[in-house]
Amino acid sequence: MLKARVVTSVVSLILIAVVLFALPTQIAEVLIGLLLVIGAWEWSGFLGLSSSVTKAAYTAMVSACLALVYFVVPEKTPLILQIACVWWFVAFLWNLRFPTAIPMPVRWLCGLLVLVPLYAALILLIRLGVDYLIFTMLIVWAADAGAYFAGKKFGRVKLAPAISPGKTWEGVIGGLLLVGVLAAATGLSRNLDIAVFVPFCLGVAAISVVGDLTVSMFKRTSGVKDSGTLFPGHGGVLDRIDSVAAAAPLFALGLGWLGLA
Repeated sequence: MLKARVVTSVVSLILIAVVLFALPTQIAEVLIGLLLVIGAWEWSGFLGLSSSVTKAAYTAMVSACLALVYFVVPEKTPLILQIACVWWFVAFLWNLRFPTAIPMPVRWLCGLLVLVPLYAALILLIRLGVDYLIFTMLIVWAADAGAYFAGKKFGRVKLAPAISPGKTWEGVIGGLLLVGVLAAATGLSRNLDIAVFVPFCLGVAAISVVGDLTVSMFKRTSGVKDSGTLFPGHGGVLDRIDSVAAAAPLFALGLGWLGLA
């Protein structure tokens, strides 16, 4: 399992590098959209749908919304990102109350709230500069890596045992500490006000944890371990983008608030 995870991670990094640095921007944006369409198909698995036709209909609905954001109303991106930030705050409160029943119409809506703002945020970050997107992913990766190693070494107090029994508060703190170091080093190298930049990055890291827990909450409710099998050892698309889905909208929106882009 570990070997599969390592191989998948290396291959994924190579593919990300090719998409972001070797391909024209427009093609990269379309490929990211197609990846999220796969994510929509995986989300249809949380809806209790047995028919492939119905799953395809839900995937088509999400795809239409992604296309709408990309082709028709790109000027609404700030509003979409604001809605996403509200949604993820609601999701945080929801995580605190889990386990709770999730009505089917809510499950349908939540798939849109996860995937559509994510696409809007990723497109905005790419157009601002690929380095912004890379740094967003670095925040998420640092939070995840720090949480993993700190959790294994010091983990005692469960973070959300009903949702993700393996996560601990000590792991979260370890992840935030690593993100703080990353943000401070980046801020100093870019001559940014670290008194503002570091707390902002810590906020992005914190909400990435909410994204992870929220998708896990839907998987728990649906009785599945992974959202899919596209990435051997890692699960599906949603398993890989859950944290980014929450972090990217806040980071993209915060760049404007802080005057960083």
